[in-house]
Amino acid sequence: MGSMREAPLDRMALRQAAQWLMRLHAGAEPAPEAFQEWERWRAQSPDNERAWQRAQQFNTQFSTLPPDLARAALNRKMPRRKALATLGGMAVGLPAAWAAWRMAPWSSWAAEYRTATGVRREIRLADGSTVQMNTASAMDVAFDATIRRVILRSGEILVRTATDPAHPAMARPFLVSTESGAIRTQDARFTVRQSGPDCRVSVLDGAVEIASGNTPSQRLRVTAGQCIRFDKTGADPVQALPAGAGEWARGVLVADNMRLADFLDELARYRPGIVRCDPAVADLRLSGGFQLQDTDRILSLLPITLPVRVTTRTRYWVTVEAKSASA
Repeated sequence: MGSMREAPLDRMALRQAAQWLMRLHAGAEPAPEAFQEWERWRAQSPDNERAWQRAQQFNTQFSTLPPDLARAALNRKMPRRKALATLGGMAVGLPAAWAAWRMAPWSSWAAEYRTATGVRREIRLADGSTVQMNTASAMDVAFDATIRRVILRSGEILVRTATDPAHPAMARPFLVSTESGAIRTQDARFTVRQSGPDCRVSVLDGAVEIASGNTPSQRLRVTAGQCIRFDKTGADPVQALPAGAGEWARGVLVADNMRLADFLDELARYRPGIVRCDPAVADLRLSGGFQLQDTDRILSLLPITLPVRVTTRTRYWVTVEAKSASA
């Protein structure tokens, strides 16, 4: 069971990556010259490319906030531009500063296991359990004599627990810790996705207990075929699993009468760069199963079934907008 720890990133490269992230996400679409300059910067050195991939992971964490929370975040004392600017400062801060952000997106950069954008990876744990990591995810593993713990720093995982070989008579509980709280089980197959302050758990087999961070003694049972969203303060009502839950582990994005804007937000998790949706087509609906190994092909299929066009300035900047009347 190897780790993915890497050499420290160049400080200047991290600062420049943060600056590029702010520039490309400033609101208005950048000029073509800006894309050319950005691509030249990425090609200048491996450190620049690695720094950009890390910056993209941070941006993915911000982008997965629900729309209402994202709008609120933009209006708080640390708006998006300031949050992104902090990226550069945090990258070169003292170790104590990193410790203070232990459960924040920054900690995912130093996690033992990470996946880049568009990459999935399966980890076999010491007890025989497996964890499949989705795109742009980070986690740590901490097993001891009393508990089997996975710490999800960011992103999404699918867990398949195994019988505890070290303590067959009194199995150690299996715990997934997140910023929002904890998920506890002995035998289950389930997914956990951390999106900003929210955590969503979908149980495919078996059962789990969830506890919000502020009320760890109050546990809520969730069984196969159910899902739940919770944060530090509490949990929403248990719901039935949506269609296609966990199918990302097989490389499939399932849409069941999904809004186009929501679909593109999901798709953007699996490709580098930016995917924009014109508000004029945001509420169009689509259904189907889409192979995530080729996100370019997914985008090319949209105009076949929907009245939209896909404009690609570079592979890293895509806009989906209304099809013109003359098209």
